[in-house]
Amino acid sequence: MAYTTEKFFADIDAKNYINEFRRTDYFFEFCQQCKNYNHRYGCPPFDDETLSIVEGYEKVRIMGVKIIPNNKQLPLSAANDLMKPVITEMNEELLELEKSLGGYAFGFVGTCPYCGGAPCAKISGEPCRHPDKVRPSLEAFGFDMSKTAKDLLGLEIKWSQGELIPEYLTLVCGVFYQKSA
Repeated sequence: MAYTTEKFFADIDAKNYINEFRRTDYFFEFCQQCKNYNHRYGCPPFDDETLSIVEGYEKVRIMGVKIIPNNKQLPLSAANDLMKPVITEMNEELLELEKSLGGYAFGFVGTCPYCGGAPCAKISGEPCRHPDKVRPSLEAFGFDMSKTAKDLLGLEIKWSQGELIPEYLTLVCGVFYQKSA
């Protein structure tokens, strides 16, 4: 499937990002309506200790990618096929950035890119098969992705208005880094 991508980056003070872009209760209501809720290690519910992961960091690097399909008449069902290779690439970049910055990465919602389509081990009460790679999304921690994309990356998230994918697809992820002393 042919497409082009554009990448966007922004750095923000972590406290500002938490205060201005996080609406945990509001977004957890949406999470509870999702089939992945309590069925994936990257999805809520999380305990308070897990939710506090973002505290103590001084900076956040937000990364976004705009996926622009060459074919403007693709059905909405083609969205995952367009996003999958980009998510795989972005996850690798995220984990490298997490390592180099000594931070904590936040990836993408949806299916795990590491388990090859197998059901998440959380469903059967087993430990995560890839704890070194699986990260929750910013949404899972209550961050507003539309506001993040627009205010920090200058990128409007487009939504489908019917059976075709929108003009472009948007992925947003980030890394909290630089621990406070």
